Amino acid sequence: MRLLLDINVLLDAILDRAPWADDAGEILAAAAHGRAIVLVAGHTITTIHYLAAKQMGRVTAAEVISDLLPIVEIVPVEKGDLVRALALGLRDYEDGVQAACALKAEADFIVTRDEKDFAGVAVPVASPASVVRRL
Repeated sequence: MRLLLDINVLLDAILDRAPWADDAGEILAAAAHGRAIVLVAGHTITTIHYLAAKQMGRVTAAEVISDLLPIVEIVPVEKGDLVRALALGLRDYEDGVQAACALKAEADFIVTRDEKDFAGVAVPVASPASVVRRL
């Protein structure tokens, strides 16, 4: 299963945000054990580092990224993806970029806690809990 994880799911695991951390962690564990392919839009990595550094410090943020990179596939964000994101017409442009990356990478699902934000995207949207049940 090819899963593009929205930033909220990654942050749930990294920042241990209850009650969502367990499902997010299980998805990352599935990727680490080869039971799923986790895709992450390139711009998400820099945003995660920034937010983790604010809450956990720069050293820990760097460790988080170092631990994350071996288990995820990075979907590069290119000019065409940014244009496609605009054309998708989602309310939040960043969600549009996530969706454009999911389309480009041929993801089976966009995994997010904000399913309604991706309404109308050609890639199915799933909650972390529903993905865990499928794994």
